[in-house]
Amino acid sequence: MKHVISISLGASRHDFDFTTTLLGERLRVRRFGTNGSTTKALALLKRWNETADAIGLGTVKDSYSLGARRFIERDNTRLREAVTRAPLSTGGRLADVFLEWAVRHTQIELGHYFDNAKTLFFSGMAQHKLALSMSEYTPNLRFADPLLQLGVPKLLGSLDALHLYAAGAHYVSSWTPPRVVPAALMKQWSHYVLRHALKDATVVVAPVHELDAFGLEELAGKTVITASVNEERLARFKAKGVMMIVDGSPVVDGHVIGPETLDAMILASSGKPADALLEDDYLDIITSLQMRPRILYPNGVKRVNRFAFVIHPLSQEYFKKVKPIELLSHVSPPLVMDSLEKVMAYVPPFVYSKIEGIRSPTGAEAEGWLISVGGTPKEIMRHSPEFTYRRLLAAAETARKLGAQIMGLGAFTKVVGDAGATVAKRACLPITTGNSYSASGALWAAHDALLRMNLVPRPNGKARVPFKAMVVGATGAIGSACARLLVRAAEEVTLVSPETAKLLALKESILQQTPDAKLVLSARADAHIGEMDMVVTATSGAGKKVLDIMKVKPGCVITDVARPLDLPPEEVAKRPDVLVIESGEIQLPGDVKMKNIGLPKGVAYACLAETIVLALEGRFENFTVGRAIEWEKVREIYQLGLKHGMKLAAISGVNGVFSDEDIEAVRQRALAARAKLAKPVKKAPAAKKAAPAKAAARKRALVVPVA
Repeated sequence: MKHVISISLGASRHDFDFTTTLLGERLRVRRFGTNGSTTKALALLKRWNETADAIGLGTVKDSYSLGARRFIERDNTRLREAVTRAPLSTGGRLADVFLEWAVRHTQIELGHYFDNAKTLFFSGMAQHKLALSMSEYTPNLRFADPLLQLGVPKLLGSLDALHLYAAGAHYVSSWTPPRVVPAALMKQWSHYVLRHALKDATVVVAPVHELDAFGLEELAGKTVITASVNEERLARFKAKGVMMIVDGSPVVDGHVIGPETLDAMILASSGKPADALLEDDYLDIITSLQMRPRILYPNGVKRVNRFAFVIHPLSQEYFKKVKPIELLSHVSPPLVMDSLEKVMAYVPPFVYSKIEGIRSPTGAEAEGWLISVGGTPKEIMRHSPEFTYRRLLAAAETARKLGAQIMGLGAFTKVVGDAGATVAKRACLPITTGNSYSASGALWAAHDALLRMNLVPRPNGKARVPFKAMVVGATGAIGSACARLLVRAAEEVTLVSPETAKLLALKESILQQTPDAKLVLSARADAHIGEMDMVVTATSGAGKKVLDIMKVKPGCVITDVARPLDLPPEEVAKRPDVLVIESGEIQLPGDVKMKNIGLPKGVAYACLAETIVLALEGRFENFTVGRAIEWEKVREIYQLGLKHGMKLAAISGVNGVFSDEDIEAVRQRALAARAKLAKPVKKAPAAKKAAPAKAAARKRALVVPVA
């Protein structure tokens, strides 16, 4: 039996002693922790140098490789030089392989897990290869090398900065900062900087023992990439609220062993010197032993994905919600507010609110940020599309720095120019406009409202319901998707748009998908609107009048999905017998926390809900961009929304949420109006018959005499 000795500067309470078989050799593996004592480690190395078949040295990594430079740690060198007979390994090569493999395995197993994650490395020099691997998934890398190596309270913010630091670090490795600041204060400062960086990070890469000094406040909800997490360590991480651990250490015979121990076992069983072991040897051993990286969940399986969503003020009234501007608006003439509206269009993007508490029934969670750009619809339309593109790209960069994995466009930001296509090509994040779920939400709300009004026959199986529907703005992105879905439910659908050629093409396209659809085309809504049971308005009219509400049939359900609304409150007030709803509101799952966006608590516009659904699903892709919406995606996002617990919110109108009593009141007024229209009109009294003589005279006057 061969003896493998593992000597570590770690805690002695983690020592083990077991026997196992590797590559046909019987091994006794023993670990000795020195509780941080280099002197004790040196004595143990000298003692076992004569009798051990291989020794694993679990200290710091033996070398850092950046380009052509190699920097050797002095303490490690001194310990290595104490071993002259037995093969010795610090496990550097295996540690690189296992940690990188663990990260790549996690990215594949969990699907885009590390995309754009804010990652903090305690030592980028010690984990340079892993940092390069992580850079394939996220540019949000920070390194604490200056802080932990030199005591300088400064973090490096990129791989380039790490390379510059490493190029000179060996010249100042023994340097201590001038005592301009007292040592105790400098230590507190450095600790504060590191704690703040930990709080801000999503992923932490650090040796397991270096996280002992931090607690719940710094580590709650984090993903930790480390090695040698045994049961005791796992319990500690659980108490500190760590969400997930990616462990680069294998388990052998029930013991978590570090890479230095495994490498020493390989050296002892193979009989080869360390420099004779090739990468192929490691690959054969790892695959033959069926070793796999470990993904651990100390507090149960959990995943939190991240999103961002762009909003903007819909009018000057929104500026008045900001305290200084609110005061200014009371004392300033309208001209000042007009000037302020123009200036706000140039304001850089800023975070309006963080959104937390979104939890799907599947267990997936999402958090995100509402990022505001300052332009109102009036200002957005006044400038060129490129003006808005630049602000949206700046918002995407802000979202990237926050760690978002996908960004949605809201309100007018998604209709400018080519409706998100250019932004999606140039942005650093996947983009979606949310139009697929907006279309789905529009019909969802319209269908629910129609049933609650109870003025049309109920559906009977798969047959179409005998009602007539109209889509105003049918050639637009949301309108065309609504039309494709409505033709499957309604008896007849009227498509309205001033773009007549597009209407003809849309009809052809719909009939290819639904050959038995009954379609009517019109350039004006008013021509057929009096016959409609349901109307969906989906224009980008920016306040232009798109239909005459006075011509609408009593009891008609109008779903206004345009932003700004096609039907302002003063128009809606003219017809209390018509139900006008603002479609698109979705109830988010979980205990949602965010600032007021003009909707009830936990309710979001459908375009925002689409971004959240994609985040919950882990679909970080350009889902809905451009003006052409695929109705398959409309159906898909609807199904994904149901999967993640999205529900239709209480139907809202221009004056807020409709209660059951409100809808019943509209219904009763509609019934009364219809009854009034149905009453027979009294005919005017018949005129007295003309005297026979006069009638005969008129008859003679119509006769043409014949010559």
